[in-house]
Amino acid sequence: MQTSDFIHLHVHSQYSLLDGAIRFEEAFNIAKKYRMNALALTDHGNMFGAVEFYQMAIKHGIKPIVGCEVYVSPGSRFEKKAGVGEGNYHLTLLVRNETGYFNLLKLVSLAHLEGFYYKPRVDKELLSKYNEGLIALSGCLKGEIAAHASRGEMKKALQSAEDYRKIFDNRRFLLRFKITEYKISCRSMPGS
Repeated sequence: MQTSDFIHLHVHSQYSLLDGAIRFEEAFNIAKKYRMNALALTDHGNMFGAVEFYQMAIKHGIKPIVGCEVYVSPGSRFEKKAGVGEGNYHLTLLVRNETGYFNLLKLVSLAHLEGFYYKPRVDKELLSKYNEGLIALSGCLKGEIAAHASRGEMKKALQSAEDYRKIFDNRRFLLRFKITEYKISCRSMPGS
């Protein structure tokens, strides 16, 4: 049986508090139905289900991709002021190897211990320190780049993309972006 070229890299499970509902058994049955040989788990702000997900994926013959959709503070994770700033941005992180797994655990733990303000938050300082072994996806519409672009702030969007490209060097930052009014591509960014 031929496998699908599509692998879902942005999945929230029942452990993605108030934002996901799918249970692992259902997710793996759907993945099998559509011939996906791998599946990611990227719950919001936590890794509560990572071990269970990994074990069940192996049992179902599906390659597990462990990750997390972290909340990124627009400034320092230590800032805790209501009504200030642009809110938290989303950034999807995927584990590439054992080092990445332990770095993701560290990031999520520090988000809860140091950056918690309504939600567990990391900042670019932490991402710069603990990015080895991780792949970053620019995320959904609440990602930093998309948020700036949706407000027409293209210089900020490009600067954010460049920041993440530097943090996740060696082509470990993947940008998902579609703009109709501007002609922008990853190749046009400096240093790409």
